[in-house]
Amino acid sequence: MIDYGSPTFWSDLVEVLLKGTLETLYMTGVATLLTILIGLPLGILLVGTEKGAFLEHSLGPIWVARTVNRVLGFIVNVGRSVPFIILMIALIPLTRLIIGTFVGTTAAIVPLTIIAIPFFARMVEIAVNDVPTGLYETADSLGATKWQLVRRVLLSEALPSILLGVSTTITSIINFSAMVGVVGGGGLGNVAITYGFQRYSWIHIVFVVLILFAIVQIVQFVLTRIATAVSHRSTTAALPKDAELTINPAQGVAT
Repeated sequence: MIDYGSPTFWSDLVEVLLKGTLETLYMTGVATLLTILIGLPLGILLVGTEKGAFLEHSLGPIWVARTVNRVLGFIVNVGRSVPFIILMIALIPLTRLIIGTFVGTTAAIVPLTIIAIPFFARMVEIAVNDVPTGLYETADSLGATKWQLVRRVLLSEALPSILLGVSTTITSIINFSAMVGVVGGGGLGNVAITYGFQRYSWIHIVFVVLILFAIVQIVQFVLTRIATAVSHRSTTAALPKDAELTINPAQGVAT
C-alpha cells in the first residue's frame, strides 16, 4: 500500500511520473520514426503494384508485381489482425536477438514498431489511392520518372492524409506502449501496473491517464494543424508552374 501521508509522497510521485513519461516519449518517438521509414515505402509499394498501377511493369513481368502485392497485402493483414499482447510475447526471441534482452524501454521498441508498420502502411495506401488518377497520368505524360511521380505527385497530394495517418499511428503506439509495462517494458504503463495495480494507488492511475490523454491531444492538435496548413497545396496547380517539372524533348523531364 502507498502511504499518502508520507512527506516524500508527492516528490516521489513526480519523479516516478516524469521517468515514466520520458520513457513513453522515447519508446513512442523511436517506434514512430522506424514505422514511418518502413511503412511509408511499404504503403507506396502496395499501391504501385496494384493492377494497372505505375509499378506494374517496372518489376519485370506483370506477375511479379501481382505477387509482390499479394504477399505484402497478406503480411499487412496478418500484422493488423494479431493482438498486440500475443505479438509482443511471440517476438521475445527476435527482440532478444536484436537488443540482447526483451525487458526495458529499448526492447519494447521492437514489438511497438512491428505492430505499427502494417497499420501505417495501410493508411498510406488509402491516402495515396485517394489521389486522383488524372494527376499522375498528367505527370506521366510529361515524362516524369517513377521517383518524380511518387515524390512530386503522389506524396505531395496525399501528404495531408498521410500526416493524419501519422497522428493516428502515434496514438496507437502510445496505447500499445502502455501495454508493454506488463512485461517490464517501462513507461507510464509500468507505472500504472507497479503503483496503481500492485500497490492500489488510484492517484498514480489518475495521473497516468491524464498524462497519456495530454500527450495524445498535443500530438493530434499539432499534426492536424500541420495537415491543414499543407492541404492547400495542389499538384494540379503546381505541375504547369513548376520549373523543375518541364518537358524536355531530348531528355524527358528535367530535374
